Amino acid sequence: MTSPQKRRLIGLSLALLGLSWMAGAQAQSYPSKPVTLMVPYPAGGLSDVIARTVNTALAKHLGQPVVVENLGGVSGALAAQKVLNAPADGYQIFQGSPNELILSPLANSAVKFKSEDFRLVQLVAVAPMAVLARGDLPVSNGDELVAYAARMAKEQKPLTYASVGPGSFYHLMGEHLSHLVGVPMTHVPYKGAAPALQDLMGSQVDIFITPFGKPQLEMAQQGRLKFVATLSPERLDGLKNTPTLNESKALKGFVFNIWTGYFVKKDTPEPVVQALHKALSETLGDATMRASLEAQSQSVSRPLSLAEAARYYSEGTAQFRAIAKSIQLQAQ
Repeated sequence: MTSPQKRRLIGLSLALLGLSWMAGAQAQSYPSKPVTLMVPYPAGGLSDVIARTVNTALAKHLGQPVVVENLGGVSGALAAQKVLNAPADGYQIFQGSPNELILSPLANSAVKFKSEDFRLVQLVAVAPMAVLARGDLPVSNGDELVAYAARMAKEQKPLTYASVGPGSFYHLMGEHLSHLVGVPMTHVPYKGAAPALQDLMGSQVDIFITPFGKPQLEMAQQGRLKFVATLSPERLDGLKNTPTLNESKALKGFVFNIWTGYFVKKDTPEPVVQALHKALSETLGDATMRASLEAQSQSVSRPLSLAEAARYYSEGTAQFRAIAKSIQLQAQ
């Protein structure tokens, strides 16, 4: 080896050593300032409630304030892109779900990022879903829903289903159901769950496949809407009289939920990811936070290892991409 080659090798080794030292120092000092928790929807919705429930407990374990920032638009992709445009240093955390990170790039040609541009650090909560219907829809389980939808289609009056926008998780569920049973239904997109529920209660739309919580349960008790079935594998506590779609003959195996997780850019330094993962894992054990999320019908996740989180996200991405392909979802 010549002297110039030796000098280059020594220089490279020192550079790598310097990068390693910087990463270690960054992890030891992380976080040294407030952390931003990016919520991809306006304040007041369920996503915002989750963030403002978690951020106090997370701040305690990080040792720094966790500031919630709301940025709606482009089915959540606007906030996701803002996180991608920020430095990969762990100070911008994205609160995400399949809706923004998996489906948005498939449905919206303006979205340029890929699901793989993000790394799931920790799963936070899983929400049950249900088929909600206008109060006077004459069905009470999955098989009756399919039979009614088939009858309406024959009469040239296809059943209408609401969503929070083209390509959203709710749109995918409605289209997937229609595809599986071979019955055409009409998609009615809204700008959010609130106007969709308003029209459901006003009988302007027939069904809405959506996560639910205490407000929807109260609406059902008042007769303003009805729970036709849940998408859980088994009947839920508190909804023992509501069947699952999994119990039906026509839709057996139609089991879905929607999860919330905390993400960073994929190239965030490993020591920073590990520090954030540790704080989030500890946060999941906070009794006050757990009680608050459970009051919103959220099932708080058990702490996942980083390897388990990576596998969970990868499998979810593959699942929804397969459904999108089966219904021929096209980016608009």
